[in-house]
Amino acid sequence: MAATAVLRPLARAPVRRVARTYVTSIPAKPHHRVVIVGGGTAGVTVAAQLQQTPEFENKDIAILDPAQTHHYQPGWTLVGSGLKGLENMHRPMSSVIPKGVKHYPLRVSTFDPENNAIKTSEGVDVSYDYLIVAPGLETNFAGVSGLEQALRDPASQVSSIYSEKTVEQVWRNIQNFKKGPAIFTQPAGVIKCAGAPQKIMWMALSQWKRDGVRDNISITFATGAPTMFAVPKYSQALEELRKERNVEGLFQHNLVKVDPKNKVATFKNLAESANGALVEREFGFLHVVPPQKPWDWVAKSKLADAAGWVDVDKSTTQHTKFKNVFSLGDASSLPNSKTAAAITSQAPVLIDNLLAVMKGKEPKASYDGYASCPLLIGHNELMLCEFKYGGVPKETFADILGGQETPRRLFYHLKKDFFPYVYWNYFVTGNWYGPSGFFKPDVTPKQA
Repeated sequence: MAATAVLRPLARAPVRRVARTYVTSIPAKPHHRVVIVGGGTAGVTVAAQLQQTPEFENKDIAILDPAQTHHYQPGWTLVGSGLKGLENMHRPMSSVIPKGVKHYPLRVSTFDPENNAIKTSEGVDVSYDYLIVAPGLETNFAGVSGLEQALRDPASQVSSIYSEKTVEQVWRNIQNFKKGPAIFTQPAGVIKCAGAPQKIMWMALSQWKRDGVRDNISITFATGAPTMFAVPKYSQALEELRKERNVEGLFQHNLVKVDPKNKVATFKNLAESANGALVEREFGFLHVVPPQKPWDWVAKSKLADAAGWVDVDKSTTQHTKFKNVFSLGDASSLPNSKTAAAITSQAPVLIDNLLAVMKGKEPKASYDGYASCPLLIGHNELMLCEFKYGGVPKETFADILGGQETPRRLFYHLKKDFFPYVYWNYFVTGNWYGPSGFFKPDVTPKQA
């Protein structure tokens, strides 16, 4: 049973302590059997799982990523809520690169898939037999007028959990705010961890209640979306919670401008009948989730679809045109929620299909769109949203605990304590499979 697998004692799962390979001297034109673009959660996880797969012979993997630090981004909500310190949410990139995998600190500028090559800003051309594209997406703080200026000013009462540079200010602002209008925004369009904009809102509300100032603060959730959440089951529960806790819902309102001096936030009304009307709201506290988009060098490449994401089959993760190219995580066109949890189900599918292609076979492993959003709704409360393609719930604990739209303290501690530990010790080492726990799932579709 999946739930049992998740809760098995950690002592039964081996922790891998390995030496890392960091390239200090880069060949003029390096070639590798598998090149992975991106050293975030998706790139490191798929590298680790592939490296320890017995069927993958002649192991030769390189990761391209200019970053020197690897971040556990789901932990930024915990930092912004005052539950964890930022120092626990990042480690040197060299410490998470799997043993035997080379890391080139190179910045990709262009893909040349017809010639199995990648051009970099540093002038180094890297070639490959197989390519995995997993660079994540861009958080576009410049996409909201005045936002960058506001975030640089601690006195502005504007903050965001969507950057390691701004997340600690969120908790300071929550602690200091005692009275007035508080606005929490969510942009229109695709973002990573679509539950995070309201996680921080619910945690702020809970803290203000603890501090005895909740009645002095009017809270607004201003979202570019038409509902609280994209999955109907959880959206209904969250809408009931919003009304019960007296939070204003400003739906289909997309933040376009911040005036930190006059403390005014300007929104574009996206409702069809509004004709793009602008709406101004005064704030005393403002938490902003910036708009997000594919990296330009991905969007302008031959690998991208019309929207700019890496164009892959939603079941196999294989590129629709270039059969030796795969993608997973936030950069891919997979039409699911962009979360770390989704990668736990995408990675084993990608690896099975990559190995099949290497053997000259058709890819048969199938990804069902699984994603999860551990949605904090207050101290000691969490709604564990799990779902697959089509907004269909796919809940790990439902048979034991009942529907997961009901918040539980157990789920809260999974998010706060269990998942961060698992991430550093099992997830990025290739030994964590989400709902299947420490055991690799069977990703081949069952015959009818």
